[in-house]
Amino acid sequence: MNHHEQIEVPSVSVGQDTATERPTGLRARKKQRTRDDLMRVALQLFTSQGYEATTVDEIADAVEVSQRTFFRYFASKEDVAFGIVSLVEGQFVEELRQRPADEGPVPAMREAVGAGWARASETIEEIASVELVMKAYQMIESTPALLSAHLRRGSETEEEIVRIIAERESLDVERDPRPRVAVAAFCGVLRMAGRIWGRPGHETSVESLVTLSQSYIDALAPSLGDNWRTGGLPAERPTDGRPVCPDGASVG
Repeated sequence: MNHHEQIEVPSVSVGQDTATERPTGLRARKKQRTRDDLMRVALQLFTSQGYEATTVDEIADAVEVSQRTFFRYFASKEDVAFGIVSLVEGQFVEELRQRPADEGPVPAMREAVGAGWARASETIEEIASVELVMKAYQMIESTPALLSAHLRRGSETEEEIVRIIAERESLDVERDPRPRVAVAAFCGVLRMAGRIWGRPGHETSVESLVTLSQSYIDALAPSLGDNWRTGGLPAERPTDGRPVCPDGASVG
């Protein structure tokens, strides 16, 4: 068979591997090492020779496993490309669930971005270098097929976030549009920050991505609610969640 990308073999869902805790049993640790090796080697090949030019067979051969073993862990080449992305998203969701109940929706999501990356980074370092992971994020942003898949896959996570926010605010998500509106704006801002961060010349680090993302989140409410002609730049405004008047003065 050629490339084997279309073979259907039962696989482990990428989204299941989101916990920071690593397996402790010998058999489980061995499986985790194989999974980690497949993700690391795949990212190395994707970022060095291109996503489209890399085959499942090449990834499996480099890890010295069969293509059948590859498909026990990942359903496709796309799945392995998004393995670490799914881990980061899973950590964000868990952090959001744990944010203090008195935080507003946007501040809670903002803080979950930094906390989620901090937790995920601990696990990522056991799989691949941070530099390689950041290059993989930039590859996704610059590869049309992967960017399209990223948006498609992200819609499921977005719906989960919507329901978390609705539950936090005791709202019926089917009757009240605010959770979906807030999450749509938030996720759009994150995608915008990711695209800007992925441009050539930007510092490639977790810290720079988190800082850029949070700075764009901070500009969200002022950008939507102020008089742009008289209010000044969002960066000049309070970013602690206080309401802002049209003239730029904070309330409270």
